[in-house]
Amino acid sequence: MTQVMITGATGLVGGHLLRMLRQTPEITAIAAPTRRPLADAYDVFNPHDPQLSDALAQVKDPLDIVFCCLGTTRREAGSKEAFIHADYTLVVDTAITGQRLGAKHMLVVSATGANPHSPFFYNRVKGEMEEALKAQHWPRLTLARPSMLLGDRNKKRFNESLMAPLFRLLPGNWKSIEARDVAKAMLITALSPAQEGVTVLDSAQLREIAQRARD
Repeated sequence: MTQVMITGATGLVGGHLLRMLRQTPEITAIAAPTRRPLADAYDVFNPHDPQLSDALAQVKDPLDIVFCCLGTTRREAGSKEAFIHADYTLVVDTAITGQRLGAKHMLVVSATGANPHSPFFYNRVKGEMEEALKAQHWPRLTLARPSMLLGDRNKKRFNESLMAPLFRLLPGNWKSIEARDVAKAMLITALSPAQEGVTVLDSAQLREIAQRARD
């Protein structure tokens, strides 16, 4: 019996992951706090509020695992401050909620190139987010660092549409990856035998884990 929470369930990776969680017998309860209500929440506890932190506060039952699939871009967010709120503050809030309810393993979608000292704003915020989670001393912390995500978004991202053909051709960790493969790799890792400490899964590793599950 495993009880989980997922934030970012209305997004690209989170949507795939929520569907997979629902189909996994080991998962007995799912809390999915969101900013807008899920279209179908019949078997999920779905507190929702435009201020996600308020929705997180409504989660009360004990947890085993926390998944965080929150992520946006500066263009989508509208400002640097809004991006930091979405990709740093709300991720940390998710982690705090998970620890408050007893979770021992957190898995979070970060990004290739995440580095708190990066000269690039996006990568720097992702790196600072990772460092904040490490400082919480999770028994298990899994940082998933995918490259450009492929999949059908409700709202197209212009830069991703423009760069997608190039990223399909890049080697190794820079090669684009299907969002469903990221979700699958996260779920497999979450249910794998305990490996304490911090685990970083780069894009190539995420793809390999998902591929092994299909073979």
